[in-house]
Amino acid sequence: MAKKKILLNAFNMNCIGHINHGLWTHPRDTSTQYKTIEYWTELAQTLERGLFDGLFIADIVGVYDVYQNSIDVPLKESIQLPVNDPLLLVSAMAAVTRNLGFGLTANLTYEPPYLFARRMSTLDHLSRGRVGWNIVTGYLDSAAKAMGLTEQVEHDRRYDQADEYLEVLYKLWEGSWEDGAVLNDPKARVYAQPGKVHKVEHQGEFYQVDGYHLCEPSPQRTPVLFQAGSSERGLLFAGRHAECVFISGQNKAATKVQVDKVRASAVEAGRNPDDIKVFMGLNVIVGATEALAWAKHAEYLSYASPEAGVAHFSASTAIDFAQYELDEPIQYVKSNAIQSATKNLQNNDWTRRKLLEQHALGGRYITLVGSPGQVADELESWISETGLDGFNLTRIVTPESYVDFIDLVVPELQKRGSYKTEYEQGTLREKVFQGSARLPEQHTGSTYRQIASLTGNTQ
Repeated sequence: MAKKKILLNAFNMNCIGHINHGLWTHPRDTSTQYKTIEYWTELAQTLERGLFDGLFIADIVGVYDVYQNSIDVPLKESIQLPVNDPLLLVSAMAAVTRNLGFGLTANLTYEPPYLFARRMSTLDHLSRGRVGWNIVTGYLDSAAKAMGLTEQVEHDRRYDQADEYLEVLYKLWEGSWEDGAVLNDPKARVYAQPGKVHKVEHQGEFYQVDGYHLCEPSPQRTPVLFQAGSSERGLLFAGRHAECVFISGQNKAATKVQVDKVRASAVEAGRNPDDIKVFMGLNVIVGATEALAWAKHAEYLSYASPEAGVAHFSASTAIDFAQYELDEPIQYVKSNAIQSATKNLQNNDWTRRKLLEQHALGGRYITLVGSPGQVADELESWISETGLDGFNLTRIVTPESYVDFIDLVVPELQKRGSYKTEYEQGTLREKVFQGSARLPEQHTGSTYRQIASLTGNTQ
């Protein structure tokens, strides 16, 4: 039986410090060039050389102001600040690549669905169907206040709003323009047929839309849908909407439990368990030999900032870890922050010292260190023992982390039959799922292709 092919995204952000904080100070790191087009186009070409499935670009709205109740550390260490818009990068990168996909994070809480639908359709056209959307609802009070709210909307309530947001988008992307609406007939002077373009009339609890989708159907219509929520409410949402789910695992046993929950959520929503591809965030430090890899690891550690990593984690949990002494037990506090981040703190057995040790590399993702064969062994082990489909590979030193992986690990995986040797044809959805460019019939979004479902109250 053929081996399961590992899916691979590069995990990045339109900023200097993303996951592994402090490494921007490394002499070979180029992340301070993030403001230039060339930084991104060269990265895209490098990733395509390595046959990466996609470039997954994270994003936040707001700043990390929980640690020390200030943004001093985020500013000094550039902890996702400054941060630029991720969507504007795609046109340039799509122009210099043919196959690389783009997973783009956009916060639906602060983005009207009508305009967002146009923005994503535009990118799907320009990339010839290589766009995905990472659906987030936000978790930072600083973002809520900057956007005119007094505080962050309650966690589960954000998902209620997200459900309706997706309903509006499906109506626009899937239902407003019929297949065949575009005739493009200059002689008849008909570009689009009026009888095949329909008004979306949506009167819901959160959104009211009365209008036509502004774009003709793009190659995928609905972009590939990514999501990262692992709370009970987040899993319910993922089961209904997500096609790719991003998780943060700390060991294989716990990761398998997470993967199984994601697949169960799909089945609960009337879908197949494999309709969702599950990715885990991962650091890889590889060298031609094990000794060289560990030497590189030691070198990276000397530039990393554990405190910056803890400051980032403070924002994820809404707990100011700076207020605790090094060995003082940290008290768990329920909040509207990331629930998966706070879960490990609930036993009150964490200290700031323990957190600093966990964030030795500036972040808290699992790090694989070794020769190409050792790294490949571990990657295959994670896939076989947990049910994962692939990984979101972080950058540690840019672009060195990706170049090392492509030059050393990819050939080893290809030799073993665990990684593709060429791209599949078609859109991002076709490449990842070996199916149609469109949402599958069992996905809730497909039901909005029926004209009759375009109208009606959602109450």
